[in-house]
Amino acid sequence: MEQQVKIKKVLNNNVVIAEHPMHKEVVLIGKGIGFNRKKDDDISFSKADKTFLLSNEKEKEQYVNLLPFIDERLIDFMNDVLVHIENRMGQELNQHIHVALTDHLAFAINRAKQGMKFSNPFLLEIESLYPKEYQIAMEVVTMIYDEMDIQFPEGEVGFIALHIHSAVTDKTLREINRHNQLITKLVSLVEETMEIDIDKNSVDYHRLVQHLHRAIDRVHHEEKVGDEIKLANMLKQEYPVCYNLAWKLIKVMQKQLNKPVDESEAIYLTIHLQRLTHKS
Repeated sequence: MEQQVKIKKVLNNNVVIAEHPMHKEVVLIGKGIGFNRKKDDDISFSKADKTFLLSNEKEKEQYVNLLPFIDERLIDFMNDVLVHIENRMGQELNQHIHVALTDHLAFAINRAKQGMKFSNPFLLEIESLYPKEYQIAMEVVTMIYDEMDIQFPEGEVGFIALHIHSAVTDKTLREINRHNQLITKLVSLVEETMEIDIDKNSVDYHRLVQHLHRAIDRVHHEEKVGDEIKLANMLKQEYPVCYNLAWKLIKVMQKQLNKPVDESEAIYLTIHLQRLTHKS
C-alpha cells in the first residue's frame, strides 16, 4: 500500500510541505505535485520525484520565503541538478543544499542575464582542494546552459563546488571559505618571502595546497603527524630558509585558527617548500 501523507502547505505547483508520521514535516518536489491541491489533502509519497526534510526551522523559513521569487521551472530543474550531484558523489547530500544551492543559482542566473561578471579569487585553490566537486560543478553549469541557454562565468563553478563540498562534509560555507582564505594567504606569504611566482598548475603547488588543507583539518581535530626530531634537525640544517618559512606559515595558521599547530607540521611544510623553490 502506498504511503499517504497530509499536505500542510502548497508552496507552488511543484512543491508542497506535508506532515509525515515519523519525520514531522517533509518537502515533496515533483512536476505538478501541488496543482489543484490544498491544505489537509492526502497525497501519496510516490507522487514526489524528490523528498527531503527541513528539520532546521530557520532553513525551512528561508526555503518558504525564497520560493515565491523563483521561476517554477527552476524549482523543477533543481530536482534534476540535486539528483545528478547525489549520483555523481555517490552519497546523500546534507538537506541544507536544497535551500543554499537553490538560492545561489537563482541569483546567479539573474546576474548572468544582466551580464554581471565577477572573479572568484579562490578558484584555483578550490579546483585543487575539491577536484571531484569541481568537476561535478562544471557538469551542473553545462546542465544549466543546456536547459536555460545561460552561460555562467568560470567563477560560478568554484562557488557551486563549495556548495557541493559543504553538502557532503556538513561544513558550513563560512568555515570552508575561511579555510580557503587562509590557504591563499599562506601561499602568498611563500611567494613574497621566496620572491617567486608559483605555477598554479604545477603538481607541487597542488601538493602544497592539499597539505595545507589537511594540516588545517588536523589542527581542528587536534591530530599529530608524528615526532621526527632527527629529520627536523636535518632539514633545519640543509634548508634553513624553507624551514624558517615553514615556521612563519605555522605561526600564521595558529593566529588565524586560534589553536596550536603540531610542531611536526614544519617538517612536511619544509619538504613541500623546498620542492617548490628548487624547481623555481
